[in-house]
Amino acid sequence: MSWTEVRVPATSANLGPGFDALGMALSIYLECRFRPVEKLLIQPSGRDAHMISAGPENLIWQTALQVGEHTGRPMPMIELQVNNDIPIGKGLGSSAAALVAGVVIADEVLGLGWDRHKILDEAARIEGHPDNVAAAALGSIVASAIDTDGITRAVRMQLPARYGVAIIVPDFILPTSEARAVLPQTYSRADAVFNIQRSALLIAAMLTQTTEAFHEALMDRLHQPYRARLVPGLSEMLELRCDGLLGCALSGAGPSVLVFYERGHEEVCDQMRAIFQKHGHGSEILWAHIPDHGYDLLQGL
Repeated sequence: MSWTEVRVPATSANLGPGFDALGMALSIYLECRFRPVEKLLIQPSGRDAHMISAGPENLIWQTALQVGEHTGRPMPMIELQVNNDIPIGKGLGSSAAALVAGVVIADEVLGLGWDRHKILDEAARIEGHPDNVAAAALGSIVASAIDTDGITRAVRMQLPARYGVAIIVPDFILPTSEARAVLPQTYSRADAVFNIQRSALLIAAMLTQTTEAFHEALMDRLHQPYRARLVPGLSEMLELRCDGLLGCALSGAGPSVLVFYERGHEEVCDQMRAIFQKHGHGSEILWAHIPDHGYDLLQGL
C-alpha cells in the first residue's frame, strides 16, 4: 500500500504565566510515514533517534492503540518511519507531537474521518491538558481549555510580524515528571491573581503590539520560580533587560528557554547562551517561526 505522512510541529507551552493554558507552535517537526502491514515495524531516525523506541512501547504506536481501544476498532499493524527534528526532553513538546501523530495515524488507518478539532479533542483527552496538543494541532499561538463536557475549546492568535522567537536549548535533559514534582499542590490567592493578570496582559500585548508590556506580562509565580533550581541561570534570564529583548520564558517544563525579541535584535539570544555558559552548560539557538497551521497530512506518497 502507498505511504501516508503526517508532519507535526514542536510546541512551547505556558509562555510564562499561561500555565497549562497557552501554547505556541514552532517550525521544528516530527515527520512520520506509515502504511498498514502484517507485522509492526518502527524505524526511528533524526535528532535524538536513540531515545525513540523502535518497539511496541513507542509513544506514537501506543497512542494509536489507545485511539483504537477508545473507538472499539482494533488497530492493525503498521510500518512506521519516524524522522524527528524536535529535541527530546528539552521542553519543546516532543511527546505532544508524538501523541498528535499517533491520533492522526489511527484516524487514517481506521478510517474514522475525524476533523482537526476532533483530533485535538482526542489528543487532549489522552494528554490530560490541552496546551501543547492544541498548538500542535492548530498552529500559531493558542489559548485553550477543556470544558465540562470534555471538549477542548481553543482560540488561535498570531504573533505580530515585528516580533520574533528563538529557543535556547541547553545540553541537559529535564524530565517533565521531575519538573512537575517540584510544583506545590496549592497556591495563594495573591499568586493566582498575579498570574491571571499577567496572562491577560500578555494576550493583550500580543494583539496590540504593546512592546513595553511584554517583560512584565511574561512574569509568573506558578511554575518558573519552583523550576528555576532545576535550570541553572533561568532566574537571571527571566530578569534580564536589554534593547530589543521582549522577555523570556521557560519552554514548557524546561530546560529550554523561549526568547521573544524585536526583529533586528537577534543578538539578544547570545546573552542567554552566555548565562548558560556561566553556569557550566553549553547551549544552542534554534531559530524558528510560528507556523500558522498545525499538523500536515500527505497521502498517496
